[in-house]
Amino acid sequence: MKKIVAILGLCLVCSQANAQLFSGESILNQENIDNKRWSWGYYLGFNTYDFDFDYKEYNPSPVLGKDFSIEKSVGFNVGLVGSFKLHNNFDLRLEPGVSFNTRNFQALKADQNTFREINSTYVHIPLLVKFSADRLNNFRPFVLAGASTSINLSSNENNPDDNSVGQFRMKTNTFYYEIGVGIDFYLYYFKFSPSLRGIFGINDELVRDEDPNSLYTGNVEQMRTRGIFLNFTFQ
Repeated sequence: MKKIVAILGLCLVCSQANAQLFSGESILNQENIDNKRWSWGYYLGFNTYDFDFDYKEYNPSPVLGKDFSIEKSVGFNVGLVGSFKLHNNFDLRLEPGVSFNTRNFQALKADQNTFREINSTYVHIPLLVKFSADRLNNFRPFVLAGASTSINLSSNENNPDDNSVGQFRMKTNTFYYEIGVGIDFYLYYFKFSPSLRGIFGINDELVRDEDPNSLYTGNVEQMRTRGIFLNFTFQ
């Protein structure tokens, strides 16, 4: 009986969403929110970070076909949103926030234990242009793109210890370009906007070990962060 009630409830929600999407008689929520020159909000979300490597000489592990193994995990994002209306369909957005993530790093071409846990706390500051389609009842899809910078509070860039004593080091400042898609849902009390975004590091983030032949850094030309953000914005 509970399953039947749940299915009927889901059908009712879907039918109401369908009616809003395709009917011209829908009641518009937050009708004037997009007419404001300035608007504010906050976001919560999830992230996953990875590394992209360029090598001086590509000579990967014969077993796994790569020099390093990166084990990704799901992290957490939180931040603020400031939006400035440029045009009916264009907004300039500043989204300063903090991201927390852990990556596990391992050099594969070695007999000894080369496992490193990399905990990162980023102060992330993107400046984005948001292009929105025309509003359709209480829905409005959008794309966004722009550039960002981040400060890695856990970089250990100035730590004198390196991987010879188990310390993996990264540069503190990183620059990215970003691109993403999402949709605005105009609810009764606020605008809710889930979005999916890719971030791609531009600069080399690796701090080299003292040993030029280090298993961790000796053969790396560049190491850049890339990641995926799933954010939920409330305005």
